[in-house]
Amino acid sequence: MATFTLPKNSKISPSGKTHKASGGRVKAFKIYRYDPDSGQNPRYDKFELDLDECGPMVLDALFKIKNEVDPTLTFRRSCREGICGSCSMNINGKNALACTTAIEDLKGEIRITPLPHMDVIKDLVPDFTHFYAQYASIRPWLQTVSPTPSGKERLQSPEQREKLDGLYECILCACCSTSCPSYWWNSDKFLGPAILLQAYRWLADSRDEMTGERLDDLEDPFRLYRCHTIMNCANVCPKGLSPAKAIAETKKMMAERAI
Repeated sequence: MATFTLPKNSKISPSGKTHKASGGRVKAFKIYRYDPDSGQNPRYDKFELDLDECGPMVLDALFKIKNEVDPTLTFRRSCREGICGSCSMNINGKNALACTTAIEDLKGEIRITPLPHMDVIKDLVPDFTHFYAQYASIRPWLQTVSPTPSGKERLQSPEQREKLDGLYECILCACCSTSCPSYWWNSDKFLGPAILLQAYRWLADSRDEMTGERLDDLEDPFRLYRCHTIMNCANVCPKGLSPAKAIAETKKMMAERAI
């Protein structure tokens, strides 16, 4: 029987701190803390907040903790409107955006950790270097060989434009990819739901003229075909998209050109 052990510095230390709140509607937040420069193992710190003095979203709670309780707490954020994808993290076991997750929708103690199966830079900040390199590998821009039409854009019919709905809205938050078991085990080779949805966005674009080359790049036992339709990706997408459908459509294109 195979035996698996976690790396020493990944084991959670029991030495977490607790910050109490006095009175009011108290809610507890159990937050993953890790500082590689300290040389210490990760820990969970517990912060109690009075919800009457806090904004309604999980991101509001993180701001309150950082501004009023512990300024060393580290997390990413930008738009606060569910547009940039910066504040993606795991909240009560499900990947989500902190800025669009309401505290009142979460029962009991709220546990917040970084996105799973990514190296952690500090606290709730994962390392997206590999994820963005995979995104760059699909050449996510319009590629053409014909001359640009003089004095006008490359036009699409309403029907052609409609095919991009459910694809262009992706904000690259990585919630879907980091919820995918196939990506956990094969992230070095498998592109994952987010990148494959982005790849299909260009395959579906009537203006792009590199369909064959794009499909050639995906024709690989791992890059595309490690998807086993588990559907975690569609379940967690904060924009309501279905990467699994995009992957299925890509596989369909592969099969059709082989006929």
